[in-house]
Amino acid sequence: MRSAELNRTESTASEGGSGIPLVLIVGPTAVGKTDISIQIAEQLGAEIVCADSRTLYKGMDIGTAKPTPTQRRRVEHHLLDVALPDQIWNLAKFQREAGIQINEINRKGKLPIMVGGTGQYIRAVVEGWEVPSIKGQDELRSALEKWAREIDRRGMHRRLEVIDPEAAARIEPNNLRRTIRALEVIFNTGRLFSEQYRRSDSIYRFLILGLYMPRPELYKRVDQRIEAMFETGFVGEVRSLLEAGYSPELPSMSAIGYKQVIQHLQGKISIDEAKKEMRRANRVFIRRQANWFKRSDPNIRWYTVGERTAAELVADIRFWMKKPD
Repeated sequence: MRSAELNRTESTASEGGSGIPLVLIVGPTAVGKTDISIQIAEQLGAEIVCADSRTLYKGMDIGTAKPTPTQRRRVEHHLLDVALPDQIWNLAKFQREAGIQINEINRKGKLPIMVGGTGQYIRAVVEGWEVPSIKGQDELRSALEKWAREIDRRGMHRRLEVIDPEAAARIEPNNLRRTIRALEVIFNTGRLFSEQYRRSDSIYRFLILGLYMPRPELYKRVDQRIEAMFETGFVGEVRSLLEAGYSPELPSMSAIGYKQVIQHLQGKISIDEAKKEMRRANRVFIRRQANWFKRSDPNIRWYTVGERTAAELVADIRFWMKKPD
């Protein structure tokens, strides 16, 4: 059932301006975004644009809970398997490529549905962020990387937290690349990193739909997903990536699950310890996702996940599409 009934006569902030229609389905990991979005897209003849910073990478399938080949045959998905694990996709590149895909779907007369849990990617697209174009300075970058080796990635994140708490809150403590990038921008410009993502008017007429599930139930689903990953060959997937020559130090390999399995393959932790750390890391990640997708956000219509969730969303999307700009 919906967490709150939709008043179909009121205008909501989630219906952004005019322009290309774009529906966004957001929510925490394991809440059911993939299954529900596919059901919706099938009924609406829509196509899906994935907004996940890890499903971009080829060969990283099991650990990212990527849509299966069967699911992808049911509905066209975009921005899956578009990069190798050693290629870096920054926010600006995702924003640009997502815009291209959305425009192409719209040109075909279909509805683009963006689905994902990477809040920064979604906000950048919907809110028209003007991402800083400052280029890295080799000397400064080298100094920051040397500093990171001395105090480790969490130490660097704590330094960022002191300087720019808002930016730190939106960057995972283990994401050294983004932490260094934020510090680099701050030291280059003398301004907080969090202040430099300027917004412009959105080019989309958008509707943001959030999927909600009580935390205990969500955590249970995460635990079940972790067990399923190992049962379906997750360790073998990570081993194959390493054998293909991809460094365990790559940003892509720092994703939850990959990092822990690498430690297991290196003989540092057991399988049970890897699973335990994955459960802990996912809980932290879910709490961080909640900072991007707040239930109090008037721009998001929230739905409690249940048997009729897809049908409810389809009905509300159809109603929204009929409304004049």
